[in-house]
Amino acid sequence: MSAHTEITIRTARESDAPALLNIYAPYIVNTAITFEYIVPSTEEFAGRIRRTLQKYPYLVAEQQNKILGYAYAGPFHERAAYDWAVETSIYVDQTQRHTGIGRLLHDALEHTLQAQGILNMNACIACTSKEDPHLDNNSIEFHTHMGYRLVGEFYQCGYKFHTWYNMVWMEKQIGEHRKDQPVPLTFKELLESCRQQDKKKHLI
Repeated sequence: MSAHTEITIRTARESDAPALLNIYAPYIVNTAITFEYIVPSTEEFAGRIRRTLQKYPYLVAEQQNKILGYAYAGPFHERAAYDWAVETSIYVDQTQRHTGIGRLLHDALEHTLQAQGILNMNACIACTSKEDPHLDNNSIEFHTHMGYRLVGEFYQCGYKFHTWYNMVWMEKQIGEHRKDQPVPLTFKELLESCRQQDKKKHLI
C-alpha cells in the first residue's frame, strides 16, 4: 500500500501470526499498554487476524521480509449506528520505537479507513498519573501528534501488575458527516473494488 525508506506497508496474512505475536507478547508480559494478561496462542492470534480482515484493515510494516509493526481496526461498538466509527490499535517492535514506523502504519490505516467510508477513528489508551516501569503516556502523546483529541477518561478501571490504571478515549474525525451517509465498504469490498479498477486500467 505504501513504502518509505524500504519499509513496505501491506495487508496482514494469517501466516504472519507468529511474527506479530512476537511483537505483541512483550506488551502483554512487560507493560500495561494492553490490559490483556495471557499471551494468546498462535492459532488464536491467526483467528483474530482472519476475523478482523472480514470487515476491517489489518496492516503490517515490513522491511527486508522482517515485520516491524502492525496496525488494525475493529468495531467501536456492535450496534449498526456505530458502523462509521472504529477502534484502532498499533503495535511496533519495541526495538523499533521512535523510528517513524508507528506514523507510517497510522497514515496507511487512516487512508484505508477513509477509502472504506469510515469517519471516526477511536483509540482506547491506558494511562497513568505517575509513570512506572510498566506504563508511560507515550501513546497519548503519539495520538495527539496524529491529530486525535481527548474525549473521555475512566479512572482506576484497569488492574495489572498490582496497579490500578486509568483509561482514556481519543478520537480523530477523518471524513464528512452527512445526513445521507453512505454505508461504509468492508475491507474485503474495498480490495475487490481496487482489483476491478486495476483491471479497467489495463483495458484502457
